[in-house]
Amino acid sequence: MGTYITVALPTIIMKLIGKQLLHDFGEKHADARSQLQSWEAEVEAAEWKTPQDVRNRYPKVTLPGNLQAIFDICRNKYRLWVQIAYKTGIVLIKKIGTHKEYDKWQFK
Repeated sequence: MGTYITVALPTIIMKLIGKQLLHDFGEKHADARSQLQSWEAEVEAAEWKTPQDVRNRYPKVTLPGNLQAIFDICRNKYRLWVQIAYKTGIVLIKKIGTHKEYDKWQFK
């Protein structure tokens, strides 16, 4: 019989970068403010390790690339584009805008 060692992997809580974009957008679009605040709090408490973890919480999220996600805000009136580094736990806010603005975004 051998000896087994159990290794606990560290829990990585997501760090949100670019929060000022959310706050500025919320100031201009008051109808989005509370949903953006809720989204921010949820992300900062999340432990996303894969795109599937994001989809499990947000079933309607668009995942245009392995490290990107587009969230619907206010029932698709607004869109929020983020880049996610799962290994380091960083969520970088790239853009937030109206759905009309979103139609012009290029994802690379």
